[in-house]
Amino acid sequence: MGLLDDLLGQLAGGAPQRPAAPTNTQQSAGPGMGTIMAALLPVVLAMLQSRGSGAPQANARASTGGGLGDILGQVLGGGTSSGGGLADLLTRFQAAGFGEQASSWVGTGQNQPISPDALEQVFGRGGLAEIARRAGVSEQDATQGLSRLMPEVVDRVTPGGQVPSADSLLASVDAIARRLGTT
Repeated sequence: MGLLDDLLGQLAGGAPQRPAAPTNTQQSAGPGMGTIMAALLPVVLAMLQSRGSGAPQANARASTGGGLGDILGQVLGGGTSSGGGLADLLTRFQAAGFGEQASSWVGTGQNQPISPDALEQVFGRGGLAEIARRAGVSEQDATQGLSRLMPEVVDRVTPGGQVPSADSLLASVDAIARRLGTT
């Protein structure tokens, strides 16, 4: 959970971001990976708290506004399971053939990585475009950032290796949002 803790600490404390370790696909121009992940984090939190297109959000404070949780719930296909957006998200990863990776994020062991290319299979091109637009980053930056951020965030909101109840999930998302400074 070091990556998420570092990111939240930098954002909440206003400390300058240390450069992220370069990857083969990270370009030297443009925003650093820390900046990209900071832009994506509120979007990911809104996805996790999404309750599907028909249910009201119990806590909209983690959302970046304008019904973002509902919009991303539609991107994910909505749903009414007890885990809300998280359960729907995990189902998406399973259906796309990445259930083992997603299960590792929920479980108490080591988080398996997910490649940026896999995210297009999970979210679809339109879904990634919407996520990138909401975060204000390019689609390539969104996929790179999501591939690093998604395992960390899912791991954080599933303590004890279980998908939490909707209330517990919302409390976890709210706690991260408070550290992020969006509440």
